[in-house]
Amino acid sequence: MKLKQKKPDEEIPTSSMADIAFLLIVYFMVTTTFAATRGLDFALPKDDDTPPIVEKEDSVLIEILPDGTFMVDQKPKQLDEILDYLKPKLEANAKKPVIIKPTPETPYRYMVEVFDVLRQGKDVLELKDEINISIPTQREIESFWF
Repeated sequence: MKLKQKKPDEEIPTSSMADIAFLLIVYFMVTTTFAATRGLDFALPKDDDTPPIVEKEDSVLIEILPDGTFMVDQKPKQLDEILDYLKPKLEANAKKPVIIKPTPETPYRYMVEVFDVLRQGKDVLELKDEINISIPTQREIESFWF
């Protein structure tokens, strides 16, 4: 008795190839981690229904000139003197905003140095809350600065 041999198909079955490709795409999308680049870590203000009204005299202005000179409330200060100047003001009003205003020509590193010193201020000055730091954009400076 002679058995008939089946001839192998000459084409590759591709009927489920689209399903397999779709499942692979979904699998890799779900298992892939998205790495977010981190920049400066800013503490955004919390939602407050009644924000405190701050007068111009109540805030502390730190201007940074292009040569790295720091002007705190129109008085020249060294970087290590800023926290000593702020201590009595922040003890009187912990929510007092500290505004960092660099000029457009100021190297970025000076602003970061001041920001780092202010971020360490809670521990150095032994405050209950973080220092309320504000860095206005150039558009805000041009529009609202008086």
